[in-house]
Amino acid sequence: MTISTRLADFTSRLTVADLPAEVRAAAGLHALDTVGCGLAAVALGDADFVEASVVESHAPGSSSAIGVAQPMGPEDAALVNGVRCHALDYDDTHPDSVVHVSAAVVPAAFAAAEDIGATGEDVLAALVAGNEVSIRIGALAAGEFHRRGFHPTGMVGIFGATAAAARVHGLDPATTAHALGLAGSMAGGLLEFLSDGAQTKPLHPGWAARAALSAVRMARHGATGPGTVFEGPRGFFATYLHGIDVDIASEVDDLGTRWETPRIAFKPYAACHYTHAPVDALADLMKDEPFRAEDVEGVVAYAEPTGIGLVLEPAQDKVRPRTAYDSKFSLPYCLAHQLVHQGLTVDSFSTRGIADADVLALTPLVSYEERRYSDKPDSFGGGVRITLRDGRVLERELRHQRGGLANPMSDGDIHAKFRDNASLAMDADRIDQLTQLLTHLAEVDSLDGLALLRSAAARA
Repeated sequence: MTISTRLADFTSRLTVADLPAEVRAAAGLHALDTVGCGLAAVALGDADFVEASVVESHAPGSSSAIGVAQPMGPEDAALVNGVRCHALDYDDTHPDSVVHVSAAVVPAAFAAAEDIGATGEDVLAALVAGNEVSIRIGALAAGEFHRRGFHPTGMVGIFGATAAAARVHGLDPATTAHALGLAGSMAGGLLEFLSDGAQTKPLHPGWAARAALSAVRMARHGATGPGTVFEGPRGFFATYLHGIDVDIASEVDDLGTRWETPRIAFKPYAACHYTHAPVDALADLMKDEPFRAEDVEGVVAYAEPTGIGLVLEPAQDKVRPRTAYDSKFSLPYCLAHQLVHQGLTVDSFSTRGIADADVLALTPLVSYEERRYSDKPDSFGGGVRITLRDGRVLERELRHQRGGLANPMSDGDIHAKFRDNASLAMDADRIDQLTQLLTHLAEVDSLDGLALLRSAAARA
């Protein structure tokens, strides 16, 4: 059996009964968190271009796009929702694979489910199927995609989204394998947005979700994809990781016994995950050793090698973010904002925020040292060393970022994050209905309740 047929055999046969309770619960919480991120993006007017583009070429259908009043075709809905749910960079990330898993998988599964009237039970199984595929394919690269200029969420997310959509449609293993083979020719995503703060990064999960539905549609109609799309001499790993051997079998041998879905990390801040541990370390120091921004003489951030290229270099770009989106990938900005405002909210990463003179006065004080918290990018560890004008030197490190298994956010934290995000775009009654739907997927006969997402509106 090839890797794609082994993956397809697992995902196409997966049922809710196969899932441990913690896996079912985690999948529901990640769906809730992902939708909340998309609702906040609508409220804040982030990535409005994607709504405008699909409305302009509107294809009728029955799938819901967040903030778009009319139902639309599943491919369009998946695109809008994938972009919206990743627009704030507030959505979840799996540590080993460094993939924003849910931003591609959830939109693909939901759009397909509304299109054909699938049950919540099938959708929940599909979400886990998609998660496990994205994570295992991404984990084999162990940060190498980033080093080569690729964004794993786009490169890898399409395979998870395809597996999820195929499971929603009830495709058999052979047809699912063909869909995965087709998806391999659609995988993409470049990190070049880091050069000028452009808005291409949110496109990656949206395009992956849309392309996944197209791959599934074509496979249903008889299109074939290469069976060796992953391990072949001109396949996914040979081309995108040319020169690096990967043990692909090791990531599929324990499907169904090792579950990665509960290890997907939630985000407490709407910024790149490599900023989180240093920001939290600084926040802890400010509580334990009270000091003010004007007391600071210098800041040294501790960062993993992969994170340095994302949030600290090139240094001249990071001290003065060029766009609101750019600020999410600036550790100097995040630390300076924490010093001045004692916190980071979704509004911290705005046009107004990046013009804050008090914050920008502190960003040049931030330098960094490389630290390795793990042999692979599985923890997003980080820290800070603060030199104060009175001569004190304060230091704090976090081996594991907040939101992952080793330093978790509670279920209450995640529900509170969802309500905070959703309340920007809709009223409390709709929020309650969505919470009930998304956290009890296995108990609902249909996902008609997702139509509530169409009522989300921009913040006044």
